[in-house]
Amino acid sequence: MTLSKRFSVALVACISASTHAFSPAIISRGMGTTAESSDTALHAFAPPTLIIGPMIRRMKEEQEKKKMPMAAANEAKNEAPGLRVGANAWKWPPVWPYDSNFFKRRSEMNAKNQAAPLNMLTGQMPSPDAAEDENEFNSLKYWEENSSIKTDLDPKVAEKIKKHYSFYLRDGMSVLELGAAEESYLPDDLKLSRHVGVGAVKKQMEENPSITESYVIDLNDVVVDEGIKSVEFSNLGNDTFDAVIMANTIDFLNNPREVFKSAWRALKPGGIMIVPFLSKDAYVEKFDEAFTKQWRDMTDDQHMWVCGSFFQFSAGEGWEGLKGFDISPEEAKKDDENVLSKLGKKDNGPCGAYVVQARKNYLVEEVDEDDVEGFIKSKMWMLPTLEDRDKKLVVPRLARAYDALQTEEAKKKMLQHFDALPKIYSSLIRMDQFAFTFSMQAPLAC
Repeated sequence: MTLSKRFSVALVACISASTHAFSPAIISRGMGTTAESSDTALHAFAPPTLIIGPMIRRMKEEQEKKKMPMAAANEAKNEAPGLRVGANAWKWPPVWPYDSNFFKRRSEMNAKNQAAPLNMLTGQMPSPDAAEDENEFNSLKYWEENSSIKTDLDPKVAEKIKKHYSFYLRDGMSVLELGAAEESYLPDDLKLSRHVGVGAVKKQMEENPSITESYVIDLNDVVVDEGIKSVEFSNLGNDTFDAVIMANTIDFLNNPREVFKSAWRALKPGGIMIVPFLSKDAYVEKFDEAFTKQWRDMTDDQHMWVCGSFFQFSAGEGWEGLKGFDISPEEAKKDDENVLSKLGKKDNGPCGAYVVQARKNYLVEEVDEDDVEGFIKSKMWMLPTLEDRDKKLVVPRLARAYDALQTEEAKKKMLQHFDALPKIYSSLIRMDQFAFTFSMQAPLAC
């Protein structure tokens, strides 16, 4: 056989093998084996549905897995629709996991530590403090200058938020709203005894028919590790409100932990804090300059866990029943969807909507000799400086020290000195956190 004929035979064999690989198999009823259809064997490729179909199915299955709630079935029975993350599903690192850059804006990040080329050549560097002050985002000024721009939520999204509120808010309640503006998305028939608005623009809050009293307070002006820096806010009192609501505001907070601490103090024991927020691109064209880095960089699912961490790292077990909800309209577009899932949805359709919420736990007022740790834990919920891991180490040591005391007078004196713990820890950290390892700090503090 000549070389050209051999090549032709080999080529035919390769083509046959290729068409065999793509042609559909037909089951022979008589023999129970596969036989190839002569018609389909001539085609090099199967119909597109045979290739793309399984891929679409797999992508849909993966998407459905993402939507599956991480909550027990009995837990969902007592909650509003859309429960996604149950109280026992959250997992946290031992310490506050974010640095300050995580809550800065693009303008602040770009300006940080930048030196003019001429200064660099001459060795003259700008003052870091001066540069930071100059480029610090002024929340009240920004929102006042943009007060004419309305959020204008899609009606379906606004209705979802209203329905969620209606499940937890009741007539006669007192409500504190953080980030208040012209619309609160409260149920139309809800009659509150008091609705205090805390926002950035007085005129917007005056347009809100539900608000009974309002205060212009910068939620980004805080005392680190303590709370919102405002005499007016402090005058609202502790254990005052049945509910705190804060819609579409966490994406703009510089110091969310302090804001959540203040909210915890303002709530009555058993009161609820409800934090709705929208997909990351919901109004980026309107308020792009105000978004923090964490909002830009993370997905909607991640936002839910980040919001949950604000509860955890503000008062720890001082919050109970922490839950996350996906209350998005069915046709909403979400940033974590695959391309094929988005094809059937309109670009101008509703955005995704989510809620994270928890209730203020009840403080243990008296020492139970059978559960001293429980009493000490509740006393440490709001102590500054100490991270959650510190408290977990200190609590059992303090309980053992309490049990070892012989007289009631000695025990009483010990309980009066809890407020000194943050100062002790601060001193240990300043002395040298490397000289005193983390495992040594708790024994030294006790």
